Amino acid sequence: MNPGKFSRLITFLILIFFYIPIAVVVLFSFNASKSPVWVGFSLLWYKELFTNSYSIWKAFWNSIIVAISASFVATALGAFGAIGLYWGKFKGKDYIWIISYLPLIIPDIIIGVSLLIFFVFIKLRLSLFTIFIAHVTFSLPYALMIVFSRLQDFEYSIIEAAYDLGATEEIALFKVIIPISFPGILAAFFMSLTLSIDDFVITFFVAGPGSTTLPLKIYSMIRFGISPTINAISTLMLAGTIVISVFMRKYLKYIF
Repeated sequence: MNPGKFSRLITFLILIFFYIPIAVVVLFSFNASKSPVWVGFSLLWYKELFTNSYSIWKAFWNSIIVAISASFVATALGAFGAIGLYWGKFKGKDYIWIISYLPLIIPDIIIGVSLLIFFVFIKLRLSLFTIFIAHVTFSLPYALMIVFSRLQDFEYSIIEAAYDLGATEEIALFKVIIPISFPGILAAFFMSLTLSIDDFVITFFVAGPGSTTLPLKIYSMIRFGISPTINAISTLMLAGTIVISVFMRKYLKYIF
């Protein structure tokens, strides 16, 4: 077989493997029956979602609140940390860089258990706040690495020019470095947002009563059988993600 045709075939099969399960979820969100057999088109489960699914929406908004706040904090800390590690000169820099990598390779279950033990040790009640702290913890290294990779393409001569024109370190940071690094910072924010909304394992260990997020809610519902309302809210989240992705792509195209 021609190498080009073979590579296209492999790519096609991989795309099918990834997207058929998503297509099935979207399709059966419009199924008129609870059974995994297509019986006809219906908006019944979307009506059920918007009228009789208070607990699902509460879990959804919990996820959104935690994801946005944790992503904002993780991105801010990661951006300043990346700038400090890239240009800063201080003792222990190499050790801090190694430590920054560790959360990326440590299994989620270990992070979840260690955070749970820590919260119990300091007698901090499990709630949305502990979930927020946990999400900042595992999102921070990703944000740091993404911004750091953006800084590697940074022309230091621009900063030197700013200093020659009388800029202080603070002015150079907020008027030169951060604006030029903004695409990387924005990418870090959306990566953190995705990781936070999607997380189940770590959240499972640090969530308390009344602080259920959407992944935890879906898991608890699936234990009693797959509800089509899960397909409906998954479809809405997928549509929202696509709209945001298209918008940001066009926005970044015109800005940068």
